[in-house]
Amino acid sequence: MNILVCIKQVPDMESKFKISSDGQWYEQSDLTFKINEYDEYAIEEAVRLKEKLGSAEVVALSIGPERTKEAIRKALAIGADKGVHIHDDESHKKDSFQIATIIASYAKDKNFDIIFLGMQSQDRASAQVGPILSELLGYNCITTIVSFEYQDGKVNVKRELEGGIKAKVSAKLPVVLTCQLGLNTVRYPTLPNIMKAKKKELITINVNELLNEQPRVINLKAYIPEKKKGGIILEGKSDEVADKLISILKEKTQVLR
Repeated sequence: MNILVCIKQVPDMESKFKISSDGQWYEQSDLTFKINEYDEYAIEEAVRLKEKLGSAEVVALSIGPERTKEAIRKALAIGADKGVHIHDDESHKKDSFQIATIIASYAKDKNFDIIFLGMQSQDRASAQVGPILSELLGYNCITTIVSFEYQDGKVNVKRELEGGIKAKVSAKLPVVLTCQLGLNTVRYPTLPNIMKAKKKELITINVNELLNEQPRVINLKAYIPEKKKGGIILEGKSDEVADKLISILKEKTQVLR
């Protein structure tokens, strides 16, 4: 079985963000980067399936600048067999359709049976790449899975719906699956596996070989919302509070005139 797991390197969400000088993204030079949390569940599930089957290959793919190789190396240390780095210094300027097109261009002739992705990335949170990728490849697609089982050429999963409801879904291969938090418990790479990962194959492909067009997102504007001021607590009898509230709405907010 051929398994592809798509991962993204994102900044640590605990970092202190600054808007870049062009106002279109965040300044990346002082940030710490790591694997997107949702994608860690995708890696773990792909490796578990490989271990269960005994004969499968897991390919970890990521799009981004040179530092993206760090994320791929961690995926290899967790248990992926091969890494693919799509080198693109401008990946943050590409929309979900372009990212899915890049992955599809790589995967179209590789005969992958299952493609795992995180449900969404922590920095953009569009949750669109998986469904678009499945459409481009003509694969079945199930999103937000929280349990997974493979049996006799099909997958049986539970996917999370609104309100915590779970839906049981089955689909034949090939299939694209996007992984929700809680799908599994992600293992920590051991030192021996980290050393082995350094010897595993990691190829680099220039993004222009897979997508030869200019970014379509041209009006992107990034900003940090202003901090809201504290609320006002009104105390006293009900009629006094009502009078104070009306006064505030008239004088300070102009809601009432």
